[in-house]
Amino acid sequence: MNRHFLHMLMAAVIPAAGLVSCDKDSSEPGNGNQTDLTGGKFVIATTLSGSGTSTYVLYTSDTLDEGEIVPSEANGLYNDGATQWVFNGNQYLTGLTYNQGNDGGTRSYIMQDDETMKQRPKILSINRFSAYGTYNDYVISTAATAGTPVEGIGTPQVLSYTQIDLPAENTVRFTGTLENGSLENYLGNGEYVTLAGLEQSGSKLYAGLVPMGFSSYGTHVDGGKWVKEYQDLIKESSGGSGGGSYSAGEISGTVHANGCWVAIYDNINLENPVLAYTDKISYPAGRFRSQYYQTVWADENGDIYVFSPSYAKSMADSRQSTDRKAGVCRIKKGETQFDPDYYFDIESQTGGLSFMRCWYASGDAFLLMMYDKAIAPGATLNATGLAIFNSKTGKVQMVTGLPSTVSSIGKTIFAANGSVYIPVNVTDGDAAIYRIDTTTAVATKGITVKGASDITGFGYMKPLGK
Repeated sequence: MNRHFLHMLMAAVIPAAGLVSCDKDSSEPGNGNQTDLTGGKFVIATTLSGSGTSTYVLYTSDTLDEGEIVPSEANGLYNDGATQWVFNGNQYLTGLTYNQGNDGGTRSYIMQDDETMKQRPKILSINRFSAYGTYNDYVISTAATAGTPVEGIGTPQVLSYTQIDLPAENTVRFTGTLENGSLENYLGNGEYVTLAGLEQSGSKLYAGLVPMGFSSYGTHVDGGKWVKEYQDLIKESSGGSGGGSYSAGEISGTVHANGCWVAIYDNINLENPVLAYTDKISYPAGRFRSQYYQTVWADENGDIYVFSPSYAKSMADSRQSTDRKAGVCRIKKGETQFDPDYYFDIESQTGGLSFMRCWYASGDAFLLMMYDKAIAPGATLNATGLAIFNSKTGKVQMVTGLPSTVSSIGKTIFAANGSVYIPVNVTDGDAAIYRIDTTTAVATKGITVKGASDITGFGYMKPLGK
């Protein structure tokens, strides 16, 4: 097993001094938790729909709490849209586009001295990705991808990695091999993994690891020793689509769902991680098709909270399902293993409901995007509810005050002054940002964007260098 990612490639392009700096102000890849709200504006990424077409515009606003943005009057920047808008602190905005799992291009944006938005000139090439994170002035995206086939064995899964250097406006792209960047047997059980986001605390990066099952390489390597008990699970032909696609010779989905692993890297190169493990929860990732949503977050003290929605309950075969409840564990700041005394069961407090996404808000509060029914094989799930989790008491409060016509919840949050803000899209009106009191869990409608069918991201930015 080789976890020595990127060493030769990255050493040539990134000076060692660039790997250490002060902690970020924001603990959420999306500008999620800031205290200095002076000298800039909020930036709101929107989708305007009409006459069968969609237009993408970045608007600016002095507030999130009230009022409306009217497109004909607003100072907006038209753009190509993005799957995920990543606000890195308050200086850079990156629009990551999924591209149906293929390689693609992305752009970055800055705020000018007059507090209007500007698209930077370069189109940055990126590898396919299923997860992302930030590290100082970098955006990092990752995925598991097919490597070079090994004759007589199969095709291993390796790391697909892009590092975007925002100040320099360039990228480093990397596709691994079995010798450098392999995701095979990462946990010592023969399965390959994918990373579900990257969270910075101090100089370290924390990644939730999702065991994915066995590639065609994993089912045949070492004489097939890892899958002797699971021969009937090996796919005889290729099939499925999106995140449920599979190839002949693979086992799709983990057979080790009753445990949770987090990789702790001490540098941006993702080299030689320490693996933290607990059997109190299942793997730490929310799921939607081939996207793996980050559920590992640092609080303002640097402690790492690891949430698991127990998505493996969606698997029909009991060997690939989990009996662990959706819950949360913790890795204390500076530690490399889970706190043995910290665990809270979230699922039992919500009538059996789980969550698709979560974010750190502020203080002891985390925001959860809740499913409307229990995770089960074949269940059709909608994630249109919200809840506040208190990391000190372990209590969950369902958010009240949301409209009854919610069609979707946004992908990005912002927290300030005891409140957390999140976009809410509805079936019968314009998209708006709602403010949620993290103590009472009551939501109040804030700014509305007239004509917007979707608010795809938002955050606070300042003119570059200020």
